[in-house]
Amino acid sequence: MTIQINSAFKLFRQKFLIEQLIIPTRYKHRIKFENDLQKIRNIGISAHIDSGKTTLTERILYYCGRIDSMHEVRGKDNIGAKMDSMELERQRGITIQSAATYVNWHGSNINIIDTPGHVDFTVEVERSLRVLDGAILVLCGVGGVQSQTLNDRTGANPKRVMEQIRKSIGFNAAFMNLPIGLEGNLSGIVDLIEQKSVYFDGQNGEQIRYDSIPSDMVVEAKEKRQELIESISNVDDYIGELYLEERMPTNDELIVKNFALIQNAQDNDQSQQPPTEEEIEKIEMNPERDGKNIFVGLAFKLDATKFGQLTYMRVYQGRIRRGDYMYNSRTKKKVKVSRLVRMNANEMEDIDEALAGDICALFGIDCASGDSFVTDRNSNLSMESIYVPEPVISMSIKTTSKDSMDQFSKAIQRFTKEDPTFRCHWNNDCKEMIVSGMGELHLEIYGQRMEREYNCPVILGKPKVAFRETLLRPVKFNYLHKRQSGGAGQYGCVIGVLEPLPMEQNTKNLFSDETSGPNVPRWFVPAIRKGFDEMCEKGPLIGHRICGVKFRLQDGKHHVVDSNDIAFQLAAHGAMKQAFETGRWMVLEPIMHVEVSAPAEYQGELIGLITRRNGLLQSTNEMDNYFIANSEVPLNDMFGFATELRTLTQGKGEYTMEYSRYSPARNDVQQNLMDKYQQELNEQQQQQTNKMSKKN
Repeated sequence: MTIQINSAFKLFRQKFLIEQLIIPTRYKHRIKFENDLQKIRNIGISAHIDSGKTTLTERILYYCGRIDSMHEVRGKDNIGAKMDSMELERQRGITIQSAATYVNWHGSNINIIDTPGHVDFTVEVERSLRVLDGAILVLCGVGGVQSQTLNDRTGANPKRVMEQIRKSIGFNAAFMNLPIGLEGNLSGIVDLIEQKSVYFDGQNGEQIRYDSIPSDMVVEAKEKRQELIESISNVDDYIGELYLEERMPTNDELIVKNFALIQNAQDNDQSQQPPTEEEIEKIEMNPERDGKNIFVGLAFKLDATKFGQLTYMRVYQGRIRRGDYMYNSRTKKKVKVSRLVRMNANEMEDIDEALAGDICALFGIDCASGDSFVTDRNSNLSMESIYVPEPVISMSIKTTSKDSMDQFSKAIQRFTKEDPTFRCHWNNDCKEMIVSGMGELHLEIYGQRMEREYNCPVILGKPKVAFRETLLRPVKFNYLHKRQSGGAGQYGCVIGVLEPLPMEQNTKNLFSDETSGPNVPRWFVPAIRKGFDEMCEKGPLIGHRICGVKFRLQDGKHHVVDSNDIAFQLAAHGAMKQAFETGRWMVLEPIMHVEVSAPAEYQGELIGLITRRNGLLQSTNEMDNYFIANSEVPLNDMFGFATELRTLTQGKGEYTMEYSRYSPARNDVQQNLMDKYQQELNEQQQQQTNKMSKKN
């Protein structure tokens, strides 16, 4: 049994530990490090599409001396940003895969992960956030906290965005500086801590010039500095006491304390949050063992390169050196660290060792995303697994030429291993290869990558929604599987109840062994569970997967000679078929959270569009002549939504969509699906009849 570590590095429950990146140079001499471990920071840059994540990373790399010149995401020089190394990323101007890099800033090592903004690539964000200490949240100065950002539009309003951060997200946020001018007239910032103006001269702003605060901003700067102090006092006892005593904190005190702001977003109790790896409590099965020197790492991302599989790893404890041996906590397999590198987008730098807090990459490691590694084979220590959402859209896929099947197989093998939300399987009923993912764009990108990277053009069919089937009320089963045909026979009986799970658990299935006594020997229970799982692959109504049910095995019978695994497995099949015939079943469909925004003049069109798509309007908001609507819409009704939205709003409307939950489908939808499924069964039966006739 493996004990899971309750990691302290969950993004929104950790302090905002990136001071070495954003504190201006003149503050550096005031920061003192107790040890080398405190000089390592792992941060992510997160935002919505086109909000500037990759652009910000490009500036950080330039000012830290990692790149010689800055390039735009959609630059006309055909070079593109450093972190968008994939050809499709440069072409589309979006981030598809998370990319890692590192910088050194005044003795501090800062590992940075640039993540995608599109919800279709959610797993790239999920597993990146899993290994970070903190994050920079980038918000559009115009759109703020909303669903999208239109490029090259005017109307930046930092004050309004700050209010949205406080109200919509609930962060205890405050300005650290104020812009001097907006948009094209931006000339510098007012530093609210030092109470000075900072101007960035030169072609790329590399020449820093200090001055007094402009006379027309003195009053505003004083007010915003007071807001900053009040915000810090809400999360820091020391500053809070000064505030109550009406004493002003010094600049040095503000510099040290202002990074506690983010912590209050999720947890006001500072004492529960250990700030460094050394202070995190480790839990092992043998508490007497001194595990401080045991290496513990988490493989959070896989990538295939010409040198083999590249495994991105976060080191949580100890250190790993090139040539060391370590063990996979899941498989217990021993592997050798033959090559250890540090990533800079798609470039690699060989290193000899990685320390606690580092993000590195290894070659030649056969593992899955989310596996933990240790250097002590006897240690049952493991990190928390990475959350992987279930795919919501499926499409048929086929190659344009039979000659490219080998390349197609290689591409599928690679992509499904790299991305756990991308699935592929053969549907024997419709005789088609089916790929599943998080959205149309997700599958479209992989189709294009097959052509570009493997010279394997493919054709994607119409998107198919991942419907599910579930039980409405409990149904009893009592099934005896008995077969006698000379020699050893088959005998297995299962008795129990199949019941629905609560709606909040309707995406999973449970198996419960409630037997007692010798009627069903323990060694046959796994076979019964296997039979149950197999029957859940295809439901009785529309042939989709069954979920949200619990198989309660309460009793049964066995035969001393004829009982075996296959007998009880088939008995479980029969029990499920009984439940199919006597139980009441229904279809579940994925419901998506949809956020639509457009100029306020199109408010009526947006509401009408959502209503026609059988959406449930949850909230509306209007700000600065922009109308935003939040709703829940069945995924089955969302196809073609983008085209209709842009037509109604003359191209000015945008939307985002993400999975919310599974919910019962409407009666008309369920009936249509059942009729279509029955028609497919009739056609298959007719084909089988025709084949038999030809043979005869």
